[in-house]
Amino acid sequence: MAAVSRILRHLMWAGVLCLTVSACTVTETLKDVLGSIKDTLSSTTPGAWFNEDGLLKADQKVNAFVALNFENLKQDMARGHGEYLASLSALMGVPRGRQEAFYSFAQSRYPLMNNSQSGPSDIVTLLTMDLPHGTY
Repeated sequence: MAAVSRILRHLMWAGVLCLTVSACTVTETLKDVLGSIKDTLSSTTPGAWFNEDGLLKADQKVNAFVALNFENLKQDMARGHGEYLASLSALMGVPRGRQEAFYSFAQSRYPLMNNSQSGPSDIVTLLTMDLPHGTY
């Protein structure tokens, strides 16, 4: 539980940083990352991510995490392990005993992500749709 709390705190600060940096001149890499976040955010109904208190809704934590950590998640998916993939599995509620199966499944989905048009929502879709029964 403390790890999830820490992730959410980092996620909040990363969002604040993104807003601050977006007002400045940024490198092309950062522009690409911010563009991915914008695409993900704009694909949902305004306000759908946050409750009336301004807090991130529980069902949107995975989407926010993936949007902010897209490139790192792709790298972990390619390797079949890593801290970002581990954090994502925790946010998705994958039991500890099934994490290795989740990592293998994520790695098997990586070839579908390895193109310039893939975005954060594609990771969520690939890892949640068409799961083999009992995979994790």
